Amino acid sequence: MNTFFGSLQHVFATANKIQMLWGIGVLLVMLILAVLHHIWRDDPKKLGRWRLLCLLPLLICIAHFVIYVNSCTQLLSFFIPLYLLGIFALLPMITAKRRIGHRIMAVPVALLSALAGFYYCGTAPNVFNFSRKSYTDSFHAMIQAMDQYYILKEWKEVDFAALEEKYLPLVQSAEQEQNPAKFEEAVGLVKNELHDGHVFVEGDYDSDTYKTDRKFYGYGLGLVRLSSGEVIAICTDEAVQKQGISDGTVITKWNGKPVLQAADEDVPDLGMPVKANDDFISVMNLCITGGETVEVSFLDKGGKEQTATLSDVGNLEAHHKAFERFTHEQEFETAEEIYAANFKSKMLNDNCGYIQVIAEGTEHGVQDILGYLMGNHKWAREMFREKLNDLKAQGMEYLVIDLRNNMGGLDEIGCALCDLLTDQEWYGQGLGIRKNGQYTCVSDHGIHGTGEFADLQVVALTNYECVSAGDGTALYLSKLPNVTLVGITDPQGCNQETGGVCVLSGGAVTLGFPTGLVLDETGVPNVETKTDRISRNPVEERIPLDHDAAMAIFRDGQDYELNWAIKYLEDHAE
Repeated sequence: MNTFFGSLQHVFATANKIQMLWGIGVLLVMLILAVLHHIWRDDPKKLGRWRLLCLLPLLICIAHFVIYVNSCTQLLSFFIPLYLLGIFALLPMITAKRRIGHRIMAVPVALLSALAGFYYCGTAPNVFNFSRKSYTDSFHAMIQAMDQYYILKEWKEVDFAALEEKYLPLVQSAEQEQNPAKFEEAVGLVKNELHDGHVFVEGDYDSDTYKTDRKFYGYGLGLVRLSSGEVIAICTDEAVQKQGISDGTVITKWNGKPVLQAADEDVPDLGMPVKANDDFISVMNLCITGGETVEVSFLDKGGKEQTATLSDVGNLEAHHKAFERFTHEQEFETAEEIYAANFKSKMLNDNCGYIQVIAEGTEHGVQDILGYLMGNHKWAREMFREKLNDLKAQGMEYLVIDLRNNMGGLDEIGCALCDLLTDQEWYGQGLGIRKNGQYTCVSDHGIHGTGEFADLQVVALTNYECVSAGDGTALYLSKLPNVTLVGITDPQGCNQETGGVCVLSGGAVTLGFPTGLVLDETGVPNVETKTDRISRNPVEERIPLDHDAAMAIFRDGQDYELNWAIKYLEDHAE
């Protein structure tokens, strides 16, 4: 029970106190109304007044809507539990004069109100509506909100005042032009400085009308950095091939600069937490920088350096194709599609089993909430147990767990999988409280080994788009002696709880950030990188990306990483 009450303490500590007071206020009014009805029920005049007073919770909710939501309806969903309380308060008016009927009505209304009120107070959102302010005023308000609520301010040593001063001129310029695209770009630069995968910026405006000064170019090829440090061309089109550059051609310079120097200097900071991942992806993004033409130096078949002038082809098709083949990311349009594909299991061959974990979430909301509060997701553990037993019955001797492009969710689901793969006790995550810049753990969520599959050799396959609870699952699996975490890149490097939202001027730009604290066994933020941006959750075996591997991935469209993982398990089978 200590875990449960500690989890509740964490939840209520993370909730926005002002929003919590609104919920408590509505509940208190409803409680007073219940007492007044008991006192006034035999007086027709007073009962009439009581029925009018039942409008008070709804009026409070309307006032809340005007203050926090009006003109920004995208925030409405955050406050639905509060507004339901205002509606529930109206229901007893129907049976006010009927003693038995009122009692029958009062019981479910009281239960529903208690559930909605408790849920709202525990999840009182850290969302801020600055949409009625100007660009500069909403930007300032956003900086203040993040300075107060951004959970990693101290860990990442963020000086928000300095960031505001640095980027305010860009915001002012955007305001003079009334250009939401430039406003989004300025806010995005602040986001990138935090190097936090849980901080996001979204725009909501006509992107055909409003543009920034930055332009991306496509030259009919992609680029990738090999493990050797060489950069080669990939996904080349016919026009580029006619100039002597084909898939696998070594690129030496980009617009006269050594190619790695150009990637470092000319590709903007991507805001990725792990610097090594950023360096890798920057090379892939170099091929969309330059101008209407770009000078590309390369080694011809004889090993001599040649230079070609490539022209902008007007699309980024080659660049997009390179990323699609590198990440193998699946497209999902609805949550139902994610649930249907998540935890998919199969045999890859006669000996190797496979489980894909797209997200640490299920369609069983109550199970997820209980698993989070108790630090023990029983449904997930039983689900994984059934799948592993089924694979074992089909001849599984070793296993690949695919965490690539994992969207995150609840770390407890990852811990439930780890429970079955070890016979030991391991630390998972600690739910924490931030107070005066200090971090305190209040609830320890661990891995409690059952030993059922502790002898199973496992590879956990990851990449730079494995985020949040996926990052946590990758870390927890890597602790187990029979599991090896592998990948070409490291997981993204973020594991805190999301929750902060700022909607800026006119609703054109929205920024999100983490507000819930997750700690490791030493009491510091779990997984998150510090200012050095060195991964605290690196892969244990780096999948080498040589020329043949690059051709298999980018030219032939093969799942090279998965094939490598299978071979690794075969080579290390006992």
